[in-house]
Amino acid sequence: MIPVRGFEGARVAVLGLGRSGLATARALRAGGAEAICWDDNPEARERAEAEGFSCADLSRAGAFDGIASLIVSPGIPHLYPKPNPVVRAALMAGVPVDNDIGLFFRSVATGEWDKFDQPPKVVAITGSNGKSTTVALLQHILEQAGRDSQMAGNIGRGVLDIDPPGNGGVIVLELSSYQTELARALTPDVAVFTNLSPDHLDRHGGMGGYFAAKRRLFAEGGPDRAIVGVDEDEGLFLAGQLSEAASDDRVIRISAAQKLTGPGWQVFARKGFLSEYRKGRQVASIDLRPMQGLPGAHNHQNACAAYAAARALGLAPRMIEGGLESYPGLPHRSQTIAEAGGVRYVNDSKATNVDSAVKALSAFGNIRWICGGLEKDGGLEALKGHTGSVRRAYVIGREAATFAMQLDVDAVVCTTMGEAVAQAMAEAEPGDTVLLAPSAASFDQYDNFEQRGEDFIAEVTRRLENG
Repeated sequence: MIPVRGFEGARVAVLGLGRSGLATARALRAGGAEAICWDDNPEARERAEAEGFSCADLSRAGAFDGIASLIVSPGIPHLYPKPNPVVRAALMAGVPVDNDIGLFFRSVATGEWDKFDQPPKVVAITGSNGKSTTVALLQHILEQAGRDSQMAGNIGRGVLDIDPPGNGGVIVLELSSYQTELARALTPDVAVFTNLSPDHLDRHGGMGGYFAAKRRLFAEGGPDRAIVGVDEDEGLFLAGQLSEAASDDRVIRISAAQKLTGPGWQVFARKGFLSEYRKGRQVASIDLRPMQGLPGAHNHQNACAAYAAARALGLAPRMIEGGLESYPGLPHRSQTIAEAGGVRYVNDSKATNVDSAVKALSAFGNIRWICGGLEKDGGLEALKGHTGSVRRAYVIGREAATFAMQLDVDAVVCTTMGEAVAQAMAEAEPGDTVLLAPSAASFDQYDNFEQRGEDFIAEVTRRLENG
């Protein structure tokens, strides 16, 4: 646990008592503060009270009298589409609003660090797609290199629930736009921006607000090293804002779409090969093509980001290459779950938006595509022109018929995962890939994308076992 500093003897309100909320309450108590908790869910309040926390309705009049700060869980809106009433009440009372990420950055460094031969480092990774894979891949590379490391944030444990880092330790954080937008402290040693595509636009008041939320990770604290994907205009602009000159190697530009040149520091992937250039000269090259845990150009971008972060932490190219080769992949992200009869079965349930689905579709050939679910803002228009490898689509979801009508490929309405898997498997031929890449949220049929992916795995496994 990371005890929260700066609130000794103070009363701090915690809104939302899920995984991060309860961890925040515990960390506040460990730092000498009194946590006043609230969640609209009675069961969540009962769990907090069972641990000895006081619960009080923060929406009542005078609830913020004597409160030093309000700590908000990520899923609770503080501005768009409209502020949560409790957040508004805190702001009206002049009470600062923060989240667990802000508390982490103000609390993680201690006087003990002065005694370390190598001070710990924090790497924070944000972007629209590839964050989780990049975090897990970097964590794997560090472990393979024998470095003490932990991953937290949107993946693994809550940021305040991890162990205090030791000598030379590395903390790798996955941060969403919800987290970076509100945190009052953001001071990573290395910050990574993978890419940007439309997502969560209602929460940020549009694309500009969404980019601004990501940009805060780089603008608030000024990381020692910034790693920026420049395949979109926003990333190119961000890299330009952070650089003092073309040769400024505090910014590492990464790409999976183009060769990068110039006197600075670049890492890019082309035709399956990762290359590192510094001061106009190539210093390393890695063949990514045989690495089953990193299929497709989108995973090659993730490899570039993780490679650049590992280099910024001082690891040698060959040491990083070993970690890339042994990386097994993350569940629900281009995850090969089986190969039988010449057919490959791939679970990419995390492809919850159009952009991530396009990347999954570009990674494989002869695709039997299982897609559908709760459409996000912007519709499916951007899928057109990227479905050349799709032999047929098998559409699931409550609005499967409407979804299927928007596709530019032969599509069959299946509605359920079981029916989609059954038809795809029956029609698949050697050399085909049965790919779950929904291009939509899961909430019309499942609690989350993980549950949807597990259903796909279960259906495939059952049918393969039964012949």
